[in-house]
Amino acid sequence: MTEPVIAQKSPYAVEVKAGRSYWWCACGKSAKQPFCDGSHKGSAFAPVEYKATADRTVFFCGCKRSKKAPLCDGSHNSL
Repeated sequence: MTEPVIAQKSPYAVEVKAGRSYWWCACGKSAKQPFCDGSHKGSAFAPVEYKATADRTVFFCGCKRSKKAPLCDGSHNSL
């Protein structure tokens, strides 16, 4: 499988709202990082849904290598 593009080597801090869905870009090509803009079309990648359970700050993966996608697990520290 093709590796995703590294959008940035740090997470994206995002204020999320309870009950809302957020679609994380898995390919790394979106111009609206960390969210999907459809740039994955025609590839093996698909966006990943994150459904917020509370109003809070979450850290979406920017390097696209997290084992806990769509959230950051610190994988960017080994790039």
